[in-house]
Amino acid sequence: MRLNKFLSQAGIASRRKSDELIRMATTTINGKICLDPAYNVQQSDKIFYEGQKISLLREKVVIMFHKPKKVITSMKDTHGRKTVIDCIPLKNRLTPIGRLDQNTTGLLLLTNDGDLQQYLTHPKNQIPKDYEVEIEGKILQNHIKKIKKGIYIGNKEYGRAEILNSKIQKGRSFISIRLKRGKKREIRRIFYRLNLKLISLKRVAISTLRLGSLEVGAYRYLNKEEIIKLRK
Repeated sequence: MRLNKFLSQAGIASRRKSDELIRMATTTINGKICLDPAYNVQQSDKIFYEGQKISLLREKVVIMFHKPKKVITSMKDTHGRKTVIDCIPLKNRLTPIGRLDQNTTGLLLLTNDGDLQQYLTHPKNQIPKDYEVEIEGKILQNHIKKIKKGIYIGNKEYGRAEILNSKIQKGRSFISIRLKRGKKREIRRIFYRLNLKLISLKRVAISTLRLGSLEVGAYRYLNKEEIIKLRK
C-alpha cells in the first residue's frame, strides 16, 4: 500500500491532501522522515504522523455537523479561534470534508474515511452542494443568466452555479443556489462581482444528504444507508 493511501485510510486526510502532508515532512517511518507519498508501506513499518503513531482504521464513520458562525473549518487554529473539532467530542480522529468559511453556516461532514473524502471533494466528480443565500435587494434575470453562464471572480477563476429558486421578502431576496465544483469562497465572490450585498450564506445539502432539522451546533452520525448514497 502506498504511503498516501495509508494516511488516508488511517483517517489523516484524503489521498491528495496526504501527498502534501507527506512532502511537508510530517511523517516518519521506522524513525526516519519520509517525503515520498508512493513509498510502499510494509506490515512491519512503524509509522508516525506529527509524532503520533498511526494505523489503519477498522471502523469508518461520517458525522453531519450544523456549523455555526465564527467557527473555523480546521483541526486547529494558530490564532486561538474556535474550530469544528472544539464543537464535537471525538473518540476517533476525523477531518472535515471540504470547507465552510468562518461566516458560512450549515452542513459540514467530517470523516475518517479518506476514500470518501477524496470522492466528495474531487472536482471531476461534480458533487452538487446546495446553499441558501440572503441578499439585499432583488436578483434580476440578468444576474441569474450571468451566474449560470459563468462570471469572472478574480484570481483567473470563473464562478458558475445554478439558481434553483428565489423569492423576495421585505426588500431582500432569498435564493437557493447549487454548486457542482466549488472554488474558495465562490458564492461570496460571485455576488460581490454582481454588486449584490450578501447577508447570509448557509449550506443545506451535499449530494443526496440534506441538513434537515439538525439544530445549529448539533451533530449526528450518518447511518450505513446514508453513506452508501453519498458514495453513489
